[in-house]
Amino acid sequence: MLMLNCDLGESYGSWEMGRDADVMPYIDQANIACGYHGGDPLVIEQTLKLARDNGVMVGAHPAYPDLVGFGRRSMQCSQAEIKALIHYQVAALEGMAKIQGLELAYVKPHGALYNDMMKNEHVRRPILRAIADFHKPVRLMLQATPEAEQHRREAAEYGIELWFEAFADRCYDDDGKLLARSKPGAVHPRDKMLGQVEQICHKGTVTTVSGHRIELHPDTLCVHGDNEEGIAAIRDIRAIIHA
Repeated sequence: MLMLNCDLGESYGSWEMGRDADVMPYIDQANIACGYHGGDPLVIEQTLKLARDNGVMVGAHPAYPDLVGFGRRSMQCSQAEIKALIHYQVAALEGMAKIQGLELAYVKPHGALYNDMMKNEHVRRPILRAIADFHKPVRLMLQATPEAEQHRREAAEYGIELWFEAFADRCYDDDGKLLARSKPGAVHPRDKMLGQVEQICHKGTVTTVSGHRIELHPDTLCVHGDNEEGIAAIRDIRAIIHA
């Protein structure tokens, strides 16, 4: 059965992002910001407690060090820097999770780091190495694309396992990547989003912007709960998955 994952813990100081307490009862996996694009020690602690109280799996959501840009800007980091910034953030989140009696299960990079990982082996390889060198086994979450088998082979070289994710509300381009947000129709309205979720659940495919069907077979679906409409959509998505 598909799991639901959501990016959480991204508030920072007096700036609030998302409705974590409302989302948590409906998801399976919480991708928790580690302080580089969002999140601060108190927010991280509160988000971990929410995950613990709702029985939600915990994952680290590391990013480039870019609080001002919310981690959405690429940075020219060396492979050594990428490996170190992953370790720094993941270790911090895992340590705080242990205090709450939680075990870190996976890592899902955020924003520009995620996008760079998907298109650039120079970025993906040090992330794989960082996870392989971590003191306990954790999975890497990355986008389900037609290149999934290649990514699985790369991960096997490092002895790590992957979870592949699809996006409930995003339109797909013909190459299996997400349609750029700058293009019309990049984000589905609710009815189309729910139709895509049903297609993914029942057939393991999505229909691209030009009408082609591509196979994805993801393990988990990424959802967003930034407002009341988003929360309602997550409830509907969960109902489809568990029908």
